[in-house]
Amino acid sequence: MSKKKIYTPKAPGAIGPYSQGYVAGDFVYTAGQAGLVPEDGSVASDTIQGQAEQACKNLGAILEAGGASYMDVIKANVYLANMSDFDAFNEVYAKYFTEKPVRTCVAVKDLPMGLLCEVEAVAYKG
Repeated sequence: MSKKKIYTPKAPGAIGPYSQGYVAGDFVYTAGQAGLVPEDGSVASDTIQGQAEQACKNLGAILEAGGASYMDVIKANVYLANMSDFDAFNEVYAKYFTEKPVRTCVAVKDLPMGLLCEVEAVAYKG
């Protein structure tokens, strides 16, 4: 099986030693995406809704660069800084993930840069 690194300027660059994503065979694996503006790496909003919107857009850009879409996502992992944001996050998430992939959602102690959410995905494009 071959693998190919994904990079797109339509999503923020990595803020650590990792890649935006990989295509491996018929699968696309993305790194976690947060509410960062791709052009300058700034935080898109101070609200969960604004950050969730930007995180989903960033994830979509990486999926597209890997030849997939939200419709192809089979597994998503969601990390929230505060579980009280669960309902507000889901309102945004549901607009993008209409096929309702399998999902894990957990609250974490902290996210980088004080961010409120992060989303990663695995898509099958076969």
